[in-house]
Amino acid sequence: MFINGNTNASLNAAEDPESITAPLISHQRYAPNSTSQVALVGANILENEFFKQDWRSCGKAHVLQYIFMKWVSCFLVGIVVGLIAFCNNLAVENIAGVKFVVTSNMMLQRRFWLAFAVFFFSNLGLTLFAVVVTAFVAPAAAGSGIPEVKAYLNGVDAPGIYSIKTLLVKIVGSVTAVSSSLLIGKAGPMVHTGACVASLLGQGGSKKHGLTWKWLRYFKNDRDRRDLVTCGAAAGIGASFRSPVGGVLFVFEEMASWWRSALLWRAFFTTALIAIVLRALIDVCYSGKCGLFGTGGLIMFDVYSASISYHITDVPPVLLLGFVGGILGSLYNSLLTRVLRVYNIIHERGVVYKILIACTVSIFTSCLLFGLPWLATCRPCPRDAVEACPTIGRSGNYKKFQCPAGHYNDLASLIFNTNDDAIRNLFSKNTDSEFQYSSMIIFFVTCFFLSIFSYGVVVPAGLFVPVIVTGASYGRFFGMLVGKHSNLNHGLYAVLGAAALLGGTMRMTVSLCVIILELTNNLLLLPLIMVVLLVSKTTADAFNSNIYDLIMKAKGLPYLESHVEPYMRQLTVADVVTGPLQLFQGIEKVGNIVHVLRTTGHNGFPVIDEPPLSETPVLFGIVLRAHLIELLKKKAFVSNPVLTSTDSFKLFSSVDFAKRGSGKGDKIEDIELTEEEMEMFIDLHPFTNTSPYTVVETMSLAKALILFREVGLRHLLVIPKLSNRTPVVGILTRHDFMPEHILSLHPMLVSSRWKRLRFQLPSPPKLI
Repeated sequence: MFINGNTNASLNAAEDPESITAPLISHQRYAPNSTSQVALVGANILENEFFKQDWRSCGKAHVLQYIFMKWVSCFLVGIVVGLIAFCNNLAVENIAGVKFVVTSNMMLQRRFWLAFAVFFFSNLGLTLFAVVVTAFVAPAAAGSGIPEVKAYLNGVDAPGIYSIKTLLVKIVGSVTAVSSSLLIGKAGPMVHTGACVASLLGQGGSKKHGLTWKWLRYFKNDRDRRDLVTCGAAAGIGASFRSPVGGVLFVFEEMASWWRSALLWRAFFTTALIAIVLRALIDVCYSGKCGLFGTGGLIMFDVYSASISYHITDVPPVLLLGFVGGILGSLYNSLLTRVLRVYNIIHERGVVYKILIACTVSIFTSCLLFGLPWLATCRPCPRDAVEACPTIGRSGNYKKFQCPAGHYNDLASLIFNTNDDAIRNLFSKNTDSEFQYSSMIIFFVTCFFLSIFSYGVVVPAGLFVPVIVTGASYGRFFGMLVGKHSNLNHGLYAVLGAAALLGGTMRMTVSLCVIILELTNNLLLLPLIMVVLLVSKTTADAFNSNIYDLIMKAKGLPYLESHVEPYMRQLTVADVVTGPLQLFQGIEKVGNIVHVLRTTGHNGFPVIDEPPLSETPVLFGIVLRAHLIELLKKKAFVSNPVLTSTDSFKLFSSVDFAKRGSGKGDKIEDIELTEEEMEMFIDLHPFTNTSPYTVVETMSLAKALILFREVGLRHLLVIPKLSNRTPVVGILTRHDFMPEHILSLHPMLVSSRWKRLRFQLPSPPKLI
């Protein structure tokens, strides 16, 4: 969540030198570009002499071991995420189940005030625990985590999002927050949890906490680490909805910026394991060994096993359902982003305000959930009811609540229940006469606004389930209005309503379609769901972006879109390059390197050779900040500015220059050097990437953006068109391609009206 992100950035800036630590946008054309550049998660691997020599030393056994470990890692991710998902649902269903059973028993005894007290204080205690552990232990665990994971897979390494503390708080905080009856989901946190598990396995555990596995340290570059995180995110969705195919399509459609067939195989393998693990564990629960879990979460909403008949006359109402769902979805996104901005302002005041906001939302939620069912009138139980009526306990379609014998409270069956049970009740077939119009309206309005205000609380919270609940209630009410004019029953309209609101908020089509089909376990719904998703997404796209993109923008995460803005075709790369440029000589003085590292936040520096090493100044390559710090730490110095050839290789191993994990990295401030050492020299040639991507200064900015994003670059060197100039004009980083930065340099590119509508940014966005 961006509401507590500013504190998170300040806490983690010292730990992760490659994280975002300064505003992205500079309002001055030639201001020094000293912001810490965003960490790349791209596909390119450094090609310097040291890594080439290390690669030559690898035989066929090493290559086979590397490939084998990729599949082993995916296997471990699938098993671990499956177990975590099952334990999460087991804990939520039992904690929430005990709360509802105790409260229902007191209601049966007509001890209404005591029942309210138990319900109120249990919710408040669970919420308080979740917000305290999140705010104090791992602020990066707040929110769903999907925007952060999506940004990471696009090339943004936000601080602390994959640490072991974040993982533990994400699991514990999600369980307690969802159990506290806050209208939030656990699907988003499961995506983040899967990504955390994959990242920790990819880096061989946590060195900071002493949990390391050397046999897992085979992924020394960003591409392999990113691929494993992609599989982890797919596993999270697959585990949340028992939707293995939907999980793969979700990361393909929404999360991953780079995709290839080899990754598809591994993601599919990971989610297939998830399905097997969950199926095996659920079979154990059917034997009654899981407490109140029973047929709770993770059980598919198998509500349409019978054949469904619909005709061409049913299409217009479905189209209208999708159109209204798109409008509601865009309204939902707009209201949510505004509420989150307000929460961010309040949360910046300190942890106490975060706790107060959480407690306020919890108190308000408990009062609504317990008080609103009293507004509904009790209804007599239907004679042909399939289930027991009224229901005594925590679940069922006909909840008794305060009603007399033989009667049930339809609003309590939805609102005084877990989210999974509410969805099941809304989706249920042969219940067209179960709910009243007033109850459905109250439930829809409550879910719509309560989910918006609940998501901003500093706890692990997802949006998938709240949107499904809200959309299902809207669809059910729409079906009640259509009534006998349609061949579709109300439960089917609830499914279509959930699809409509999901399409209007998430703006996905293929993955959502498959997830809903796997939830409802009926392929006959496919044509209707496809139509609803297409209409709702098209309608909502006319108003704003999908909710995750809006949250990323509010957080200041510099996400690169796949499309190119029209005005970028009018600019060249030289129009957006900022200076001054920091250069290093091929053989550089130690004192100069230390000074540049201490006074700038750059993570890449061009290396040039000048006479006598070359006849004219030429670009030799680019060297990374982390590699320079490693050279300074090992003190690979020489007394005179001479080439050291391969002698310096003896001081290092490939692990020294491998991709760092999410723990604390080395900082230039921690390196102590004497005055004598500061006067010595370092030969940068063996450790410089000699084949960096370069573009001529006259290249179109749009063309450069396509190259930058598709290849997955972190730095793009700009070279002059004329040979008699300096070898390098500047460096393009992600910052230089952001629309806010470009339009701040060239405000006349767009009309004033279009700029107001598209870029309402009076000041640079705050970072987390």
